[in-house]
Amino acid sequence: MSEIRIVQNVLKHNDEIAAMNRQRLRDAGVFWIDLIGSPGCGKTSLLETTLRRLHGRIQIGIIAGDLATDRDAKRIQACGAKVVQINTGKGCHLDANQVRHALDEIDLTGLDLLIIENVGNLICPVGFDLGQDAKVGMFSVCQGDDKAAKHPHLVRAADLLILNKTDLLQHVRFHPVTFRDDVEKLNPDVAIMELSVTESRVDPWLDWLISKTAKAQAQTGNGSPEPTPLIQGGI
Repeated sequence: MSEIRIVQNVLKHNDEIAAMNRQRLRDAGVFWIDLIGSPGCGKTSLLETTLRRLHGRIQIGIIAGDLATDRDAKRIQACGAKVVQINTGKGCHLDANQVRHALDEIDLTGLDLLIIENVGNLICPVGFDLGQDAKVGMFSVCQGDDKAAKHPHLVRAADLLILNKTDLLQHVRFHPVTFRDDVEKLNPDVAIMELSVTESRVDPWLDWLISKTAKAQAQTGNGSPEPTPLIQGGI
């Protein structure tokens, strides 16, 4: 059997399980996200801030993917969230089957939002559907303004892009116009949220989560009227 045929079979099996994951979360009225970004872009910090700011408003579960250790999971757990850790060893991404097993450890009853913090990588996770409602790509200004152009598959696949650490713009060589132009060429329909987790400038992100979560619940008849956004005019 050729290598191409093997890869096709692997992806086909993954997509079948992803479809089951998708239906499972849809039936539960849970909106869920696959968060993809490189190490150090601020994924875990964003989750910590999200959990603190939305505490008491929506119930959030986290699946944390990492090569080794449970350090990120412990940080998230300290914020009061239910966390399931997946260690991939030498694997550079999560797949649908790993997520399926993680879902078995989460009580979806009463859960509003599930966020998957994928393995720190801008390449491998993009090609594997997990069943998520939205794929969110995350960059930081510290990485350089060329990263969107260098990682076109993530930009094209993303339903939302986050540009983090904007509070550091004056200290690093990053040209926002270059970054935005590259994104526009690759995916003109995707929104870019410019955030600063360290300074808690994350309201557009929180508004987006609240809105998407309310819509997911309404589609199953489990939801209440959409909550008032944290700010008006959020992205």
